Amino acid sequence: MHSLTLTTLLLSLVASPTLARLSLSVAVSGPSDVNGVNNLNVTTKIQNTGNETLRLLNDPQSVLTPRWATNVFSISKASSLSLVIPDFRGVRVKWSPSLAATGNDLTILAPGQSIEYLHDLSARYDFKTAGEGTYDFLAADTFTHVDATGKRISLKASPNLPTSLKLSGALASRSSAPTSAKFGKRAQFANCTASQQTLINAAVPAAQKYAGDALSYLTNHTSSTPRFTTWFGPYTSPSYELVTAHFTNISGGQFDTFTFDCSCTEVDTYAFVYPDIYGYIHLCDAFWTAPLTGTDSQGGTLVHECSHFTKNGATQDYAYGQSACQTLAQTDPGEAIMNADSHEYFAENNPVLS
Repeated sequence: MHSLTLTTLLLSLVASPTLARLSLSVAVSGPSDVNGVNNLNVTTKIQNTGNETLRLLNDPQSVLTPRWATNVFSISKASSLSLVIPDFRGVRVKWSPSLAATGNDLTILAPGQSIEYLHDLSARYDFKTAGEGTYDFLAADTFTHVDATGKRISLKASPNLPTSLKLSGALASRSSAPTSAKFGKRAQFANCTASQQTLINAAVPAAQKYAGDALSYLTNHTSSTPRFTTWFGPYTSPSYELVTAHFTNISGGQFDTFTFDCSCTEVDTYAFVYPDIYGYIHLCDAFWTAPLTGTDSQGGTLVHECSHFTKNGATQDYAYGQSACQTLAQTDPGEAIMNADSHEYFAENNPVLS
């Protein structure tokens, strides 16, 4: 009897399909010595270590998109008694995971397959203040897999292997950003068609109203409310003061004096900015088909981008989309109060929260 039971169990295990396992690793490599930040390049290798094909979104906040000069490396001086990091000089991007998934903007990796990317970091990081020395480079380790049903699944790379290199010589970054925005009595345009200029001229007052209304709401609500906690997490005085300071700065800026550049053609991206270049916003393809107001709107996009400017708050892109931002507010309110999409959704207030 026991023998029959054991045999049945063994046969069932043999007949059972292999359990699906989604996993990947990422490793950074590069030369041991680099003379001058203009020669600073590293390579990332992403490998599917699981037994299922990976369909990874080409997220600008991952190492899958070296064309975007985003902050996807954690860089610190090795053996330093205090944290010494270079200054970031790249871009902050409003990107849409849903548009990317719909458009199949994916990297496909079969089990065991790997892919390598070369990253030119010469324009992303400025080492003037950090100085010469040996630095550790660690890649961003979060990726998004899209399964057969369209569900998006967050994956952490393990292992995540860093590299070290010695940097010397000229340490100032070679930025490709515009040197400054030109401020005038009306909005300035670069590489924009007449129809694009018309859309921008409508979005500007919508953004100004969103920012002003958000500041007014914060001024009149100095305790916990559903609107605040939904996007920024539990109400505390420091979090309230920080968010209020951000919207004071955003509202105080005159959107109708900014420069808008329409040369970006990324279909799943709304816009991007160089945070230190105040008042210069690059608009991409997703912006033109967004509604004027409402969720992920043109007006809201301008608020999102304006929050990125260093002088306004230097917000980051920790999460994209309403669902992910609501989760972020509950799991990491410290990141939520510094997340650009969270600021946008608070300002758009759609659906309406009291």
